[in-house]
Amino acid sequence: MYPNDGFRELDRYECLRLLARAAVGRIVHTRHALPAVLPVNFCLDQDGAVLLPTSAVSELVRAIDGAVVAFEADEVDAEAHSGWSVVVTGRAMVVTDPVEQQRLALTGPRSWVASPEEAFVRIEPELVTGRELVAGRTMYGVDVRASG
Repeated sequence: MYPNDGFRELDRYECLRLLARAAVGRIVHTRHALPAVLPVNFCLDQDGAVLLPTSAVSELVRAIDGAVVAFEADEVDAEAHSGWSVVVTGRAMVVTDPVEQQRLALTGPRSWVASPEEAFVRIEPELVTGRELVAGRTMYGVDVRASG
């Protein structure tokens, strides 16, 4: 978070609550030594970990398995100048335990693109941060709609 930027900082509980209602997020990782961002569907596991469905042979799996990544989701109302953004940073791991794979096949998110060999990536929520702008007003009471 950037101090004094006018947004309200969200605590971990608020961040996870907001993430649980989002349908799409972005995975941020390194590709060819450069930052890469991909939109993905996801869900939160019971412990707050982010679960991504994907193909077991995808480039994404090869790029992020075992790596520290960032995951971001948000909701923005441009007309009302309000919204929130949450970032989860942690190690991404392909789920390999057969019992866990079976549980996630029943309860986890469904991939938008069917694959003959599906896999789940789990991102451990080591750092969870978020911020919110409510109804066009900063934490200082300034109406941002009047200044633009």
